[in-house]
Amino acid sequence: MTRSLPLKCIILAAGASKRLGQHKALLVKDGVPLIRWLVNRLDAQGINPIIVTRQELMIDMALACPERTVIVNPNPDAGRTGTIRCGILHINSEKEKLKPYRLLMVPVDRPGFSDETLSKLMDEERCCVPAKDGRGGHPIMLMPKDVEEIMAEENPDYPLNELVNPIHIEVQDVDLHVNLDQQVDVDQWLN
Repeated sequence: MTRSLPLKCIILAAGASKRLGQHKALLVKDGVPLIRWLVNRLDAQGINPIIVTRQELMIDMALACPERTVIVNPNPDAGRTGTIRCGILHINSEKEKLKPYRLLMVPVDRPGFSDETLSKLMDEERCCVPAKDGRGGHPIMLMPKDVEEIMAEENPDYPLNELVNPIHIEVQDVDLHVNLDQQVDVDQWLN
């Protein structure tokens, strides 16, 4: 399929990880921090992600991914939609100003998608998420209209699922619904 719109990508890594007790982006997967592991996977597909994080993780993110743009959400505890907006604002301020564009949003704590699923999403020209067993997962592919909706929403804690309506792309990823929220989740996924 020929892609008519350029693809941008943000990795959301600004959560406080209170339930887990350690920063999810710095968990070690295959000998590297999780953030690096995700960037490597995206790189392999030709995707150049921007990392959005919180102030106290800025240096760790920059050290883990020195060739990547890392930006700070000044108020990450206000909500995930605010973190997404920070990433979009950065993309919209870039010199090349590629507009309109599709936006792949990858939460660092939802890494269970396969490379095949990532490839499927990259070919999509509609708002979509991978799904398994009737439940949507991550990452989410956003279209220009969705980006506009997110930017128009002033409440940084407004639920993303009330702003966009992705279609489900059925996949067979065993770990699609992995959510690195608690230590038991991390132990299960890493082993």
